[in-house]
Amino acid sequence: MGLIASISKHSLQFKKPATTSRGNYKERTIYLLSLHNAANPTVVGVGECAPLSGLSIDDRKDYEDKLVELVKQINKNKADDFPFHEFPSIKFGLETALLDLKNGGRKIIFQNFYAIGRQGIPINGLVWMDDLEEMKEEVLEKIEKGFDCIKIKIGALKFEKELELLEFVRGQKGGDKLILRVDANGAFKPNEAMEKLEALKPFNLHSIEQPIKAGQVEAMAELCKNSPIPIALDEELIGIHKEEDMLKLLETIKPQYIVLKPNLVGGFVQTDLWIKTAERLNIAWWITSALESNIGLNAIAQYAAGFPKAIHSGLGTGQLYKDNFMPYTRIDKGFLWRDIGNKTSDTLSPPEQL
Repeated sequence: MGLIASISKHSLQFKKPATTSRGNYKERTIYLLSLHNAANPTVVGVGECAPLSGLSIDDRKDYEDKLVELVKQINKNKADDFPFHEFPSIKFGLETALLDLKNGGRKIIFQNFYAIGRQGIPINGLVWMDDLEEMKEEVLEKIEKGFDCIKIKIGALKFEKELELLEFVRGQKGGDKLILRVDANGAFKPNEAMEKLEALKPFNLHSIEQPIKAGQVEAMAELCKNSPIPIALDEELIGIHKEEDMLKLLETIKPQYIVLKPNLVGGFVQTDLWIKTAERLNIAWWITSALESNIGLNAIAQYAAGFPKAIHSGLGTGQLYKDNFMPYTRIDKGFLWRDIGNKTSDTLSPPEQL
């Protein structure tokens, strides 16, 4: 007897809107894929399937129908022909559920010290877009909490205000020693990008993510060649699933970094391919979550913990929701920990069974 699959739909509410240059996120719809062996229904593996609106290639009207179709195929032991390359978040959820099931349904996705609460992962403190004074307050809060790496979303305020914010950060006690990243989410126009990068140079930034919109390969390659600030590709990676296409993109653009979001690039096997390809070209990388619930974040964090020498990850998004799932995480002095001692659960809206 084979696997039995089911899917449930949930809506998570943000504590306050998560704002990028693409717009605001106020709630997040996610689907939990559950798997068990017919012979042992008490051991269940769970994975999160959740496209990110306006960004994922599988942010499609037929997403839910395709997910239901996959469940039917799994239950008939005929899932091999599912078009996973079109639905990276479903591939991510299925991989997570299978690994969870393999490890006994205990939310242990990868067996390492982080998974049992004995290792923390260094992460950047994320400052979301807001008005200038609110962003300054958030910066101070991150410094007070002991983050040594801070990432700031830019591209929504007037550029002069964003420069003022960076000057404010560097002017704080110890601010000159902070690892400081910015993420433009493609907000700069190609004809103005180099001028803005030059204006950002005095702030000794670690990197800038996706200064211009994805898909402008020649323009991005020119920026990476001449930028005074290291550039990290993020959205540029989405939708590429063949290893030869990964190599072609990175050889053409030659970025200094890539940012890997397993939910958006197609799961852990695909993320491994990106890492292999990047390291072949001496391109550095780090791993980031993409507004997942604690189910997805738990899986990504355990995966990231398998690279102990990796630079600061972007995994602090589990704190964004009013309601969430077990297992919880906690952040202590800029490190993410799996909080295995917390056995309570927040109240969630009743799931919709599909």
